[in-house]
Amino acid sequence: MSLRMPEPDAAVLARRAEIVSALREIVPGEGVIEHEEELRPYETDGLTAYRQLPLAVVLPETTAQVSAVLEYCHEEGIKLVPRGAGTGLSGGALPLADAITLGLSKFSRILEIDFDNRCVVAQPGVTNLGLTDAVEHAGFYYAPDPSSQIACTIGGNVAENSGGVHCLKYGLTTNNVLGLEMVLVDGTVVRLGGKHFDSEGYDLLGVMTGSEGLLGVITEVTVRILQKPPSARAMLLGFAASEAAGDTVAGIIGAGIIPGGIEMMDRPAIHAAEDFIQAGYPRDVEALLIVELAGPEVEVDHLIERVGEIAKAHDATYSRVSESEEERLRFWAGRKAAFPAVGRISPDYYCMDGTIPRRQLPFVLTRMRELSENFGLRVANVFHAGDGNLHPLILYDANNPGELERAEELGSEILKLCVSVGGVLTGEHGVGVEKRDLMGEMFSEEDLKQQQRVKCAFDPDSLLNPGKVFPTLHRCAELGRMHIHRGEIPFPDLPRF
Repeated sequence: MSLRMPEPDAAVLARRAEIVSALREIVPGEGVIEHEEELRPYETDGLTAYRQLPLAVVLPETTAQVSAVLEYCHEEGIKLVPRGAGTGLSGGALPLADAITLGLSKFSRILEIDFDNRCVVAQPGVTNLGLTDAVEHAGFYYAPDPSSQIACTIGGNVAENSGGVHCLKYGLTTNNVLGLEMVLVDGTVVRLGGKHFDSEGYDLLGVMTGSEGLLGVITEVTVRILQKPPSARAMLLGFAASEAAGDTVAGIIGAGIIPGGIEMMDRPAIHAAEDFIQAGYPRDVEALLIVELAGPEVEVDHLIERVGEIAKAHDATYSRVSESEEERLRFWAGRKAAFPAVGRISPDYYCMDGTIPRRQLPFVLTRMRELSENFGLRVANVFHAGDGNLHPLILYDANNPGELERAEELGSEILKLCVSVGGVLTGEHGVGVEKRDLMGEMFSEEDLKQQQRVKCAFDPDSLLNPGKVFPTLHRCAELGRMHIHRGEIPFPDLPRF
């Protein structure tokens, strides 16, 4: 990853005191942060290798204040970086020296719980786990569950289209969001969707989900909630080789079985998680699958038997089924604590995020092992095997000169490998600055220009989260140029960007 960012606007930097004063008029009291020591917590996000202090931080409490801040920044030509909990892993909330960081941590209330329509209306600062906590007393839950769900917020989940261990069966964030309230760059407040499951016209809700703060600022989210299944049990399946575990995943899905989740961990991740959580994982296997089956009890019992047979056919050396809800949750606790657990066995680690077709799992695992050996860096693998979303954790020590750069180079090679087998650069962490300069591996120049035209339609002056996602951001006027044939502009009635 390169930290190449736009050069700071000297004129904006010179007006810092004036800008801070204007923001205090909009958000009085303690809503504006300007002193260096108080800005430090906002200098990075979960991608902690790089830091940059923002021009200032503003913490609005109402949609009206968000609207007024955006309107002011738009009129004055000031850049703005939206920020949720700061748990992102692609540098999407990395500040700019000449930009305001707009933090949404004070938007932390659940506004409505509607069991009749099976939805919850929440502010963007509500944590992912907070949604389930609010409805589980009635037997409901919110399905997407990233490992950071205790801290990450629903607004950030929407911005990155986050996934989780149970997204194989129930979908990513985009499949579980029904409506949004958002503020456009000029301060206009708009609503997309609602409590219904589909809307007419263009799918702007889909455009916003995964837009990484480039198109607007989300101030309210309506999500669907699901009723807890009558029965859920988890299986631990161990293998002597990661390739056999990958083949088993393909075999399960190929048999028409869609578990609630299929997660995979290799030996380094298994041992780190077991040392940390004592989840009951076997230590004598090279790869471990966690397969959860949910539904009526008789169906779950039948599927457990079928999955066991498929695993045995692929040379599984270990099999264990949870016998209680506490044991099922303990199996998952080890997986969800895998990232911090790996942090105990290495001074630093670099968490990657790429997605591949499931059938390519065995090949990609073999190739990643070769890359790890070539770069001389250990890799612990933890990923959503069911939907092919890989999370290789590259272990390194930033105190050793050149190791961070080598880890980043290895990460780039892994992402290129994902694309080469028909996959994509990211499954849920977003592009941000981490994968920005790799976008050309997946998209042509014309592809990227088409995407940038969407950016221009929402933010023609590129004030929202600049420097993220696009390796080169064309001016909107340049993107709007059209070929004129025989002196006539094609489709003259269509609006121009």
